[in-house]
Amino acid sequence: MRIVKSPTPDLFASAADRGQRTEPLAEGAAILRAFAAEDAAALMRSLREILEAASFRHMTTPGGFRMSVAMTNCGTAGWVTDRTGYRYDPMDPLSGRAWPPMPQSFRRVAATAAVAAGFAGFEPDSCLINRYDPGARLSLHQDRNERDYTAPIVSVSLGIAAVFLFGGAKRNERPKRVLLESGDVVVWGGPARLTFHGVAPLAEDNHPLTGPHRINLTFRKAL
Repeated sequence: MRIVKSPTPDLFASAADRGQRTEPLAEGAAILRAFAAEDAAALMRSLREILEAASFRHMTTPGGFRMSVAMTNCGTAGWVTDRTGYRYDPMDPLSGRAWPPMPQSFRRVAATAAVAAGFAGFEPDSCLINRYDPGARLSLHQDRNERDYTAPIVSVSLGIAAVFLFGGAKRNERPKRVLLESGDVVVWGGPARLTFHGVAPLAEDNHPLTGPHRINLTFRKAL
């Protein structure tokens, strides 16, 4: 697949200006191209601090399958999965301690992206952090473990480009395949809140920000 590079963002553009470069996916869903590009270095610095307290790990699904994507969390509660099910937990099961607090750099990007996509007042309390290595994928799924479906999902891509799958209200609906590059942000809520979505297997590549990995920050109102 030929990757078409996004234009370099204006470093002096406001959040609203950056948010005007949008690509609609569906009613209530849009891609904000390069929206987080100028914040990427700060986000990665914050991520390194998070990883000192809560390292990446490969979780196990209720069916006993090891997930190919490595995960960790920050915020009031973290999304976890094991043989007992999917849930949000205020404690990191690996360390027995509370998840690291959500950095201000994370909150700022999530809130401004939500506003740019038409969802004012978004205050995430949870950020699921995914690390994709070559070959890692995320099958089509809905985000259904949150208590408040009125809040949107805000997803920030960093590093290697990936193919995002955005389907419909049913798993068997054929998804759109959209290339996401570093700094792109996807926001979906309202009528699109429970859309099935996923990520195609990651191709081998290297990025100056993340090396051979893709990092995804998914912000949610969980509690």
